[in-house]
Amino acid sequence: QVQLVESGGGLVQAGDSLRLSCAASGRTFSRSAMGWFRQAPGKEREFVAAINWSGLNTYYADSVKGRFTISRDNAKNTVDLQMGSLKPEDTAAYYCAADSAQFRGGSSYLSRESEYDFWGQGTQVTVSS
Repeated sequence: QVQLVESGGGLVQAGDSLRLSCAASGRTFSRSAMGWFRQAPGKEREFVAAINWSGLNTYYADSVKGRFTISRDNAKNTVDLQMGSLKPEDTAAYYCAADSAQFRGGSSYLSRESEYDFWGQGTQVTVSS
C-alpha cells in the first residue's frame, strides 16, 4: 500500500521559515515527479511546487517563487519543501503528491492536480502576522 506522510507543519510568525517533509512508502518514486499543493480554508487546492524524477528540474507557483525550495532524496524516497519569508497568505494545509508514471516532467503538466496519483493527508501551516 502506497503512503505519503507529510510532517513539519506548525504555527509560525510572518517572516519565519519552515521545512516540510514527505516520506513515501510502499513503492519507490525515484523515477517519478513529486509535488506540493496547498489548500486554504474556503479555497480550492492550488499548486505550490514540483520536482522531476531526477531533481534537476523544479517548478514553482509565482506566489512562492524565490521563497520556497523543493528538493528530493531518491535514496530515502522523500521530498521536502523549504519555505522562507512566510506570509499570512501562506496559511494552508499542505499536501504532498506523487506521479505514478515515470520520467514525466514539464511545468504545465506538473502543476496540475490531475496528473498526480498519490496524495498525503496534509500538514497544516499557519502563519501569524
